[in-house]
Amino acid sequence: MGSTGSIGVNTLNVIETNSELYEVFALTAKSQVDKLFKQCVKFQPAFAVMLDSAAAVQLKNKLLDAGSTTEVLQGMEGLTFVAGHEQSDCVMAAIVGGAGLLPTLRAAEAGKKVLLANKEALVMAGRLFMQLAEQSGAQIIPIDSEHNAIFQCLPIDEQAKFANQNRQGVEKIILTASGGPFLNSSLTDLQQVTPEQACKHPNWSMGPKISVDSATMLNKALELIEASFLFDLPVEHIEILIHPQSVIHSMVYYRDGSVLAQLGNPDMRTPIAYGLSWPNRIAAGVKTLNLCEVGQLNFQAADADRFPCLALGRAAALAQGSAPIILNAANEVAVAAFLKGEIGFTQIPVIIEESLNVLEYKALDSIEEVLEEDNKARSLAQKLIFG
Repeated sequence: MGSTGSIGVNTLNVIETNSELYEVFALTAKSQVDKLFKQCVKFQPAFAVMLDSAAAVQLKNKLLDAGSTTEVLQGMEGLTFVAGHEQSDCVMAAIVGGAGLLPTLRAAEAGKKVLLANKEALVMAGRLFMQLAEQSGAQIIPIDSEHNAIFQCLPIDEQAKFANQNRQGVEKIILTASGGPFLNSSLTDLQQVTPEQACKHPNWSMGPKISVDSATMLNKALELIEASFLFDLPVEHIEILIHPQSVIHSMVYYRDGSVLAQLGNPDMRTPIAYGLSWPNRIAAGVKTLNLCEVGQLNFQAADADRFPCLALGRAAALAQGSAPIILNAANEVAVAAFLKGEIGFTQIPVIIEESLNVLEYKALDSIEEVLEEDNKARSLAQKLIFG
């Protein structure tokens, strides 16, 4: 799910490298017809899904002209259909933003091996998502480089059973962050940041929305919430550390003084390959890490003035209930407006903070309530931006 994005493209690259092990059952995208068409011709999936209905019609016509037997579906109904289909056993959940929530939940409900690259499923509905996975027996394997690193650093039985209150001596976890493209920029310079500048990440190749989240460090706030649900740890036991080289992807501190870290070149094919093959390992096509070439590894605390989204994320994580939903929804609206040139870079955390201050936090017991709060937060953020 999300095959035309950065994670999707890298996943197909790993599958192609290991074509004797995997077969593509379905590919989905939002609206990139030409890109999905080329992927369908190459991998010949049984189904292709376009979230946009007009794009689905275009894709269907192109595939018919090419003599392809791939069946084209559309909309959220098509996404949830392939996510829970009995003929698939592994689902890469790589749709960006809240749009990925329902199909990712469907994959968990259907007991799939879910490779979770969509942070928002846990940010918006973490408790409900983990309950569904436990009830269905779904395997949830994190694909974000940070959470995948933690997953690799936990004992093997802890990996097999996430919802274990006894963390086998885990004291805390560290989520590393590159600091993005503006780590050393002055606060004055941040007022003038353009979308093009914000999307130029120093280490990772990502889509525009995730790149902006990395620049504001809101992505790290979402990862903190995600990690709390994934690894069943209180937010107070999760820390964020700036590590500009992006070589150590995250660390686990144990009570005996041991610190386990997962290292590697900044290439998403590594966590993708580990997620696909777990508990085994397969070739990912990634260059081997050369520590002599890296030379040194640096670390520093995150600057609260430069990255106000971190404090907003931690506050939302502690508040729980609908607070993380408001955080995520307001950010998605604000980032979209920034990418269109409608607001400035430094207005993104302002919109998020105002949304969190205005809306009442609620405990949520159903997906319907989650979606209702999400819509409220998006409407408010739109109003704050456009009046």
